[in-house]
Amino acid sequence: MTTSIKNLLAVASLAALAISASNCYAQTAGLTRTLVTRADVAQAGREAVIAKVEIAPGVVVGWHTHPGDEISYIQEGETELMVAGQPSRIVKAGEGFVIPAGTVHGAKNVGSGSVKLVGVYVIEKGQPLATPAAAPAQ
Repeated sequence: MTTSIKNLLAVASLAALAISASNCYAQTAGLTRTLVTRADVAQAGREAVIAKVEIAPGVVVGWHTHPGDEISYIQEGETELMVAGQPSRIVKAGEGFVIPAGTVHGAKNVGSGSVKLVGVYVIEKGQPLATPAAAPAQ
């Protein structure tokens, strides 16, 4: 293989990797998810992802799922947490919540300032962190 073909393949591989990484953390307007770390865990085929999440005032985070459990702690603000099959509830700074793997859920910033939280996700390796989902039947 010539050097130019090898270089072209390397560039194509890096581009595919960049697209894949950006899809794992696709952003919604007014929602910022910043990767803190990701690492293997003891359970085969799973990894832990820790992210800082910020939701701007009034922003609705659409219905979605995760390919593993979400464990989150609200640092600032308050959000209306909506989980399929449950009544919505307000979660405030200093409180946390757990969403089981595959559960359809969403949120809305109901405060006047940004919601800031730390999310820990124990997910299937190679899967996107979040996947949009249809609104659950009420």
